[in-house]
Amino acid sequence: MSVSAQTSADAAGGAPGAARGRYARGRATQQEIIRTAILVFADVGFHGASLRDIAARVGISHPGLLHHFPTKVALLEAVLEYRDAVDEELFAQDVERGTDYFEALLHVVERNRLRRPLVELFAGLATEATSPDHPAHEYFQRRYARVLREQSRHLRERAARGGLAPGVDPDQAARTVVALMDGLQVQWLLSLERPGAERVDMAADLRGYLDLILR
Repeated sequence: MSVSAQTSADAAGGAPGAARGRYARGRATQQEIIRTAILVFADVGFHGASLRDIAARVGISHPGLLHHFPTKVALLEAVLEYRDAVDEELFAQDVERGTDYFEALLHVVERNRLRRPLVELFAGLATEATSPDHPAHEYFQRRYARVLREQSRHLRERAARGGLAPGVDPDQAARTVVALMDGLQVQWLLSLERPGAERVDMAADLRGYLDLILR
């Protein structure tokens, strides 16, 4: 491209650098919208949340938010994908370092102590989404089915190596682990106003159960 042509492209905003700049700004705005939506959904639930309120908190117009997420359902899907991506990336890093699968689960629980808004979001949406007409209903159905399959598989593999306590059924244990993790999150949230020593220790309680079933 000639210098004059390059200059014309730059002036028109068509230069690769300009395009990358717009893309980066757009991505940054999307991430800010998602982070704000996490706080709002956690506070008032999906049905109580307003896209106009989220836009105002981000500092953009309502049409500006709709440019990135045309519906509240689309924003909810992005929030859930963000939560999963954060957990899955950190979990994968643990496993790649050679961490045992169930020890990596404990690390997830330990990290959740520092991510109250995400924990509140998950706990609230999981309850709301039991209704078949909730937009996250199918997401939670798929998520629980996937997590239970994965945990059952790991427990069966441990059982084959003699790594489960006698009489432990892998499928039942998988359901119990998932129920314990989710239930402890609710109890932990409700205990946060107590003195530190009286708060629920999610990781310690989960480890206590895993110590009973794993060998």
